[in-house]
Amino acid sequence: MDPFARHIAACNNLPSPAGYLPFRIGDEQVGWLEPDAAKALTFLPNRVHFGPEGVSLAAGIRGSAARTGALAEIARTLARAGFGRIRGEEFDVRATPEGPVLGTVDRGVLPALGIISQGVHVNGIVRRADGLHLWVGWRAKDKAVAPGQMDNIVAGGIPAGLTPERCLVKEAEEEASLPAALAAKARPVGRVSYIMRTEEGMRRDFLHLFDLEISEGVEPRPNDDEVERFELWPIGRVLEAVRDTESVKFNVNLVLIDLFLREGLLPDPDGALRAGLDQLA
Repeated sequence: MDPFARHIAACNNLPSPAGYLPFRIGDEQVGWLEPDAAKALTFLPNRVHFGPEGVSLAAGIRGSAARTGALAEIARTLARAGFGRIRGEEFDVRATPEGPVLGTVDRGVLPALGIISQGVHVNGIVRRADGLHLWVGWRAKDKAVAPGQMDNIVAGGIPAGLTPERCLVKEAEEEASLPAALAAKARPVGRVSYIMRTEEGMRRDFLHLFDLEISEGVEPRPNDDEVERFELWPIGRVLEAVRDTESVKFNVNLVLIDLFLREGLLPDPDGALRAGLDQLA
């Protein structure tokens, strides 16, 4: 397999949702449930309805506040049964990435419910006379996901009620000590998305991508326990890391492939790489 396509394939390891049950709120399908996870919800007859078309919130639960309350009970039930965990951070629930917010639910059960999770990823770019350089971060070794692996300069999930831009500014300060005035200059450049089967369930992740041009002399610094250090690499070295190693966090590979394509560093004559980067289109 093409060394770059292998990363796209790894993030899209679920060829179809066969065997999953649709999860609906009203007329909108918002997620997918594994049969065992659905079985854990049979003890919530006032919250969950089972029918020939799958699983849905009970018809009498209307309005965002009521849905959020019901989803909180569903989240606790799933977590007690071993499907996800309560993380204390609410994310918006939408049927599509651009759709209206139907309620919120704890981030820790998004995969268990197969609900779309949205995040931001920022390429920290330095343009020098000798070519493009990129700030990369190294994740803390005690992180639950991808410990010690390479990451973007700024990345994070979008909590309920925040826009991608507001989330970016918040994460830039928290993770990389970048001032809001600088972070706000980040330029939106596109999106990547993937559908990935994990031990937690079905990850349906939608990432908003930004490029942030950083001047010489401005250096990101870790400001929390998320990142161990930052390093400034020539783009060729970053490309080699993606192509030849498994040292880059799984979804960051996709963000970087998008950057390589946009900068003309990676041939894609048949458009297969570009097509593979957006599975929730």
